[in-house]
Amino acid sequence: MVARVLLLLALAGLLALSSPALPALLKYGALPHRPDHPVNILLAGVTPEYDETSAVWPWPAKPEEFTYLTDTIVLAQLKAGGQVELLSIPRDTWVNIPGYGGSKINAANRRGGPEALVSTVQNLLGLPVDGYALLSLNALRDLTNASGGVNLNVPERMKYDDNAGHLHVDLQPGMQHLSGAQVEGFLRFRHDNLGDIGRVSRQQLYLQALGHKLTSPLNWWRVPSVVSALDRNTKSNLDRDVVSRALGALIGGPKINTHTLPGDFGPAGTWTADRSQIRELIAKSFTDPDDPRSRSVAIANIDAPAGAARALQQKLIADGYSNVWIANLERVSAPTTIVAGPDGAALSALKEDLGYGKAQPSGGAQGADITILLGSDTPVPN
Repeated sequence: MVARVLLLLALAGLLALSSPALPALLKYGALPHRPDHPVNILLAGVTPEYDETSAVWPWPAKPEEFTYLTDTIVLAQLKAGGQVELLSIPRDTWVNIPGYGGSKINAANRRGGPEALVSTVQNLLGLPVDGYALLSLNALRDLTNASGGVNLNVPERMKYDDNAGHLHVDLQPGMQHLSGAQVEGFLRFRHDNLGDIGRVSRQQLYLQALGHKLTSPLNWWRVPSVVSALDRNTKSNLDRDVVSRALGALIGGPKINTHTLPGDFGPAGTWTADRSQIRELIAKSFTDPDDPRSRSVAIANIDAPAGAARALQQKLIADGYSNVWIANLERVSAPTTIVAGPDGAALSALKEDLGYGKAQPSGGAQGADITILLGSDTPVPN
């Protein structure tokens, strides 16, 4: 009898503790499932849009619809065993947004919604994206408060006031415990010599500190409030399968590694991506060496209709290929050819997925395990 009472009390306590997270649990609740392949989730922080017609100054933020620019863009890859690779993409990276043309990547969500942002990231990295989560400006503040604050080493004196942007930063250098409002200032501060790249570095410091805080056994009781904070500040297309595989990957960790998109400062404050170094980074840290579809695949349009290479890149990424890029090679009159070395398993998988083309042993793009030379027999892209 006593044991039954204790059990009922324990269940009642667990229910009360989990109640803040109940909406999220009903939406995403799933049992952890160890993933067969890494899970790629795109995280993006959406900046607020202010009501310029308001009679109040500073202008108040409009209700969050997750349709504005993205300040923070991170591709998170979760691997079985708990290893997490975080790739930060500077918001000023110059890219081609499918259907819209050249622009800074932070405008992709504004122009075509999260689908355009996902497509842009997939084309940039050659990696498939399993789902996205857009976070409001309040997300990190609420998430930090729900986790009880984080310990961060502030690298320099940060003092800045922006009334129009509702931003007030006043932080001293050194290790300290930061609240949600202080973290927001820490992350949004741009007035150093590194601009957007400095912001990326601070984002990585924060994510590592938050990950350490939430994985401590002493903080397990905070998890329901953290889940609730995420749910009320997030728009996502994550389904139960992706969440299940993500949880399955995190059971063994997490062990977090951070990366920044390779590149250099470009004109007019942009960040110019280094495509060669991106391919090397993806091959080293974001691919599964045992999966034939992780091989580096270059696509070159030598005699195919315009847009065929980009369309095939998107198809292969959707099919699970994790390192697909477009090469510029000399145009010649020829049918489609697949150039591959000794990796027979990768070649067989690609020939099956492609459905056309002949194979030859040499003549591909430099740095690619397999090259697809799209010729005159390539289907016209839709």
